[in-house]
Amino acid sequence: MISNLASTRLGMLTPSSNTVLEPLTFSMLANQSDISAHFSRFRVLKISLEADSLDHFSNVPMLEAADLLADAKVQSICWNGTSSGWLGFEKDSALIAEIEARTGINACSSILAMNELLAKFNAKRICFITPYLSEIQQKILNNYRLKGYEIAAEKHLGDPSNFSFATYSEADILELCRAVANERPDAILIFCTNFRGAQLAPLIEEETGITVLDSVSTALWKSIQVAGGEPKTIRGWGRLFDV
Repeated sequence: MISNLASTRLGMLTPSSNTVLEPLTFSMLANQSDISAHFSRFRVLKISLEADSLDHFSNVPMLEAADLLADAKVQSICWNGTSSGWLGFEKDSALIAEIEARTGINACSSILAMNELLAKFNAKRICFITPYLSEIQQKILNNYRLKGYEIAAEKHLGDPSNFSFATYSEADILELCRAVANERPDAILIFCTNFRGAQLAPLIEEETGITVLDSVSTALWKSIQVAGGEPKTIRGWGRLFDV
């Protein structure tokens, strides 16, 4: 017998070379029979400040992908990526407005959700864990400094290939998180949706007492919220789902 449609359907805009965010999202939703996640891809191959890389994040292909999600009658559409970290947060704000005007569906983004959670946790001193090139990392750090945050520490891997971000192990990411935790920030940001960090949040929080905000997790938290659901039903993935 075919089961009924989930009452809450979440749409996710996904970089084409990302192989992490979908399985992680499904894992977080494993015990949520009334919530389902649906994905639409657009091409993203590398992360740099070169023109061909920046062109990946034009709103045009993202809006076309959003149109396809709208066909599934989702209740929210989330940009499940981190590009506004280096392109500017206003880029996500504009994209959200365009998606909502075009589809009539509530929209959100991983990074604007992360920023909202930083405010909820009153986190001012923050650390960043990313796989990105130094030029990308510096853009991210500068954008957060302009918002008034103090960067307590950061670690990045200098990798431009979006696909290869997924090849770093949980152990690799855990080592980076433990290193920055020594600076006792208010929050550690795992800032890449193709990075295997979400499942580490409870362990790091228990070890250090420091809040961990992973970008795949923040995307799901806000997606459920704008779809009219309750993120607190997600258990075992870190304290962000408690707010």
